[in-house]
Parts: sequence; C-alpha cells; structure tokens
Amino acid sequence: MTLTSWVDVPDGSDFPIQNLPHGVFRDERGTRCGVAIGDSTVDLAAAERAGLFRSTDLDGDTFATDSLNAFIAQGRSVWVAVREALTDFLSADNADAPDFSARHDIVIDHPVEMVMPVTVGDYVDFYSSEHHATNLGRMFRPDGDALLPNWKHLPVGYHGRAGTVVVSGTPISRPSGQRRGPDGPTFGPSEKLDIELEVGFITGNANSLGESVPVASAEDHIFGMCLVNDWSARDIQAWEYVPLGPFLGKSFATTISPWIVTLDALAPFRVPAPEQNPSPLPYLADPAPAGVDISLSVDLAPAGGTPSRITETSFKTMYWTMAQQLAHATVNGATATAGDLFASGTVSGPTDAERGSLIEITWNGRDPIDFGDGVRRTFLEDGDTVVLRGRCDAPGEVGIGFGTCEGTVTG
Repeated sequence: MTLTSWVDVPDGSDFPIQNLPHGVFRDERGTRCGVAIGDSTVDLAAAERAGLFRSTDLDGDTFATDSLNAFIAQGRSVWVAVREALTDFLSADNADAPDFSARHDIVIDHPVEMVMPVTVGDYVDFYSSEHHATNLGRMFRPDGDALLPNWKHLPVGYHGRAGTVVVSGTPISRPSGQRRGPDGPTFGPSEKLDIELEVGFITGNANSLGESVPVASAEDHIFGMCLVNDWSARDIQAWEYVPLGPFLGKSFATTISPWIVTLDALAPFRVPAPEQNPSPLPYLADPAPAGVDISLSVDLAPAGGTPSRITETSFKTMYWTMAQQLAHATVNGATATAGDLFASGTVSGPTDAERGSLIEITWNGRDPIDFGDGVRRTFLEDGDTVVLRGRCDAPGEVGIGFGTCEGTVTG
C-alpha cells in the first residue's frame, strides 16, 4: 500500500511524503529550517517545539536557525530518526493523532522565501562525466587523446570558491576578466558565459584532519544531494587555467537548488555505477559502486522570450561515484565537514542531445541554438534565464524531484 499524507500533495509533485527534502526558509516570522511536502513547508522549529522529535537524539534548538549545518553535524542516526518522525507525523494514517492537534500550525500552506540551505565551508567541483570530458578533449585536443592519462585513475577535481555559492533565484552578474586576444590579453566582460548542469552532495562531519574516509563507508557521511549550476566564463577560463586550473572563470557564482534531497529518499533510485576500466587503486575500489538514476534537464529562456528545453540527460551515466569522490578528496588527510559541497562536474550523456553545457551543445559556438524568430544562442546573453530540473522515477515507486535551480544573467 502506497504511503500518503494528510497534507495535500498534487499529482506529480517533486515533494511527496516519500521525499521530505530539507531546506531553510524565511517568512514574516523569521528564518528557520524546513522540509518540503507538496506545495507546503513543514516548520521544523515549530515541530521541534511541539515535541515531534522527543524520541530522537536531536540536540535542542537545532532548527530555529538560518542553516542546516547544526542538524547535519549530528550524523546519520539523527538524520534517519528525524526522517522517521516526520514520516509518521505526516502520514495519512496519523491524521488524528491527539499529540499533534496543532499540526496545521506546523505545516505552512502559503508560499515562503527559500534561502541558502547550508553555510558552505568548503566547495569541491569534480570532472566526473566521461562523456563531458571526452567531448571537451575532442574539442580542444582534436589530434590527441580525448581523456588525459590520469582521468580514469582518479576523480579529477579542484577547489572552488565557497563564498559565491548562492541559492536558486539569485541574479548572476556577468563576470569580467582577462581573455586571450590576437596581440596579447584583453580585459572585459565574458563573451562566452556558460552553464554547467551538475548534481552536488552535502557532507556531514566525515573525518578529522590527517584521517581519510574509506570508500566503503563514505556514504554514511553524505547527507543528501542538490542540483548545481556551476556558471563558467569559458573565455576567461581558457586564458587563465594553465598551469593551476580554474580561477576567475569559475569563482564568480555557483547556484544550488534550495532543497537537499536525502540519500534515504533516493534509496529506491540507486543503480549500479558504470563499469570502470582499468580498475581503480584499492582506496577507490568501492565494493558496491552505485550511482543514482536522476533524469536531468535544462531550459533556457532568451531575454524577453519563452523557455525552451535545450538538453536532457541522466546522472546514472557518471563514471566516478559520490563515494569515490569523497574518498579521494580526503585520502590525503583533508577534512570534510558539515555543510561542505561536492559537485559532480558537468553531467553529459553519450548522445548529442544529452550534453550538459553550452560549449558542448553549440560545440564552442560553431552550432548555435535556434529559438526561432531570429533568436539564436551560442553562449548566454544578458537577460537570459536558465532553469535546471532533476527527477527520479522507477517502476513501482513514487517519483520524487529536486525542484528547480535557476538564475538570470545580468549585465
């Protein structure tokens, strides 16, 4: 029998009772932590005051705050217990529970403003899609190997700027920087502003300085996942990235979706990860490598125009898994702490229709996207709006989603 809620959940909602993603919201009563169900928001601070979590080991006054970090820091056993308490409270079978006669004060049925769900202490961006890496290799090294020698031996990544990770809906200012010119560098606004369709995961307190996270237990320290758009200024990046990697071409903005979908909610949608050849080194040898079957899409609305779907792909094609990424990021003794963000890198599939960035879709500007009425795009122009979506569906399961991750480019 399918679990349902006494809260109204529209058909096809991203947020049925099977999901219960965590976020932070703001209304006339202040900022606090919440959970999404249907079009409503569970006020976790109010639920905590009402005693909903009295049977768990949740620390007091965890949710009356502007970040999920304190909750995430309490670890998996608390995450699971809180999820179970919420599921029981919201279940249709519990609609008349006398202990929660004030339940409609806990569930907010009017729109609220979503803010950053976590304070991001550290941000790592990987390069874990074989199809994306191959596309860029063919584009920029047409006479050489598409993949560099290290790519199938480790999850390539770099540290990004945590201070410019922003929540969905935040306007994105076009960055300026140096670009390669015919007679040396020029300076000005990026002329090749791009998107990157990514999925990220948020960690708890995974290890102490000098220790590492074993790949077999890495997922015990992953709280959940969100959508990520790692905006990229390709012309700035191309001039600056040798020899130390991305800097100004990436650090100006990274957008995440406001709701973090827990690994527990995603359990029905886990799938075997792609086979890895050659076999990775022992510290990356996951005994049960698993991906997540998330259908991803990007809509682009040209300034003043209507949105059009420009790509659809799946996260299940990612070569390196979340567990391997976390194990690799900490194998040298670097820490992963509550609220850290690890992004997958651009998600691209095996076909042309599954490319996750404009540089791939337009092949670095060679093949513009035609929106009709003379509107074309190679890269983003001022006023363009980009919307990322992600959803999980499987036979016999209630589908869940991530909501949207969107931003509009300003001059």
